[in-house]
This record gives sequence, structure tokens and C-alpha cells, in this order.
Amino acid sequence: MIVHEERKRPASWSHIRSRIRQRWIIPFVAFEWTWQWVAFFLSRWSFLEVLEYLGSFSVLVAVIFYFSASGDRVKQRHYQAWQVINTAQGKGGSGGRIDALQELNADKVPLVGVDVSSAFLQGLKLDHANLLRSNFSVADLRGSDLRAANFTDADLHAANFRNSDLEHASFESANMQDVDLWGSDLTGASFNNTDLGNADLRYSNLSNIDWKGIRNIKGANIAGVKTPPAGFIDWAMKNGAVQSNSE
Repeated sequence: MIVHEERKRPASWSHIRSRIRQRWIIPFVAFEWTWQWVAFFLSRWSFLEVLEYLGSFSVLVAVIFYFSASGDRVKQRHYQAWQVINTAQGKGGSGGRIDALQELNADKVPLVGVDVSSAFLQGLKLDHANLLRSNFSVADLRGSDLRAANFTDADLHAANFRNSDLEHASFESANMQDVDLWGSDLTGASFNNTDLGNADLRYSNLSNIDWKGIRNIKGANIAGVKTPPAGFIDWAMKNGAVQSNSE
């Protein structure tokens, strides 16, 4: 709230002059006294008070417009992120796609059908992302955080997920042929109707995975897997999986 205070009328120059004992300070006192009168007259001018109110009102209007346009700014940011992803489609390297994907996911935007095949996306953080029907084929995702991501119907063939966090991820009906899951954490992951042909599962954590609906595991390397569910190893070996420590 603006408080407008009217100044007291300054003393007369004769009164001020009579109290000065040293002549050399007279110019300085006169200078100060002049500005006291200027401030006095301005404090009585209502127009300046109105301007002060208008200044505060303009700030309020600016704040209102800023928040009212916040939705448009978010849409513009999302559009730019999608533009980065789509422009680099089919190309190697990152091309700014890591930041774009993470920004969209942070805003809870579904990444359904996103195509980042062959991209370099090491260290990508997309926990709980909706990646239904996405294409990550041949992408480099080593050391990524993809906990609880939904890869249903996704194309992940030959993707590199080494040492990634894939806890509780859903790979239902996904193409995971030749995928590299070496050392990854697959705790609680779902593989219903998943094709894991020739996948590298060595030293991965298979604790509590949903494996009984796996469509194909022929040629998959399960050497050194950690905490496999009861019956998984025998079933996998009977259906064409191998156990080999060599590349």
C-alpha cells in the first residue's frame, strides 16, 4: 500500500542563516535548503501521487498477463522440444534430444510413438515415461534411468541398455531382439509376449520379473543373471537360451 506523506514547510533562509557559525559551510547548507523546498512543493503535488499509483497498477497488470499467458509458454516449450526430437529423427548423436525428452516427461507429456532410433542417449532419465509404440532400436541408452517406463509394443531391437535402471518397466509385446541388458536392473519388469531372441541378459538383476509370457528367448545369453525367479533358468535353457561369459 502506498503511503503519501506531505512534508513540513522548511524554515526560512534567515532562520537557517542565523544558526550558521562558520561561513565556509554556507554554500552546502544553502544547497540542502533549496532541495528541501523542492521536495516540499513536490510532496503537495497530487499528480505525482497519481503517477505512483499508476506505476504500482502497471506492475499488477504485468503480473496478471504473465500468469494468464503461462499456458501458451508451456505449449511453446513443448512444441520446441518435439521439434528438436523430430528434426533429429533417424540420425546418430544426441542432437539435444536428451533434454527435450526429459523436459516433456517432467511435464507429464506422453511420449507415445517417439522415434529416437540410432540416437546417442546415454544417461537418459525417463522414469515412469509413457513410451508406448516408441522406437529405440539401435539407440545407445547405457546407464539410463527408465524405472517404470511403459515400452509396450515398442521397437527396442539392438538397443544398448547396459547398466540401466529398468525396475518395474513394462516390455509387453516389445521387440527386444539383440537388445543389450548386461548388468541392468530389471527387478519387477514385465515381459509378457516379449521377443528376447539373442538378447544379452548377462549379470542383469531378474528379481521378481514377469517372465512366463515371454514369446521368444532363443539365443539369449543368461550367464550370471542375478536372483532369477524359480524355474526361469530351466525354462530359458529348454527354449534355446545360452549361458556363455564370452561376447
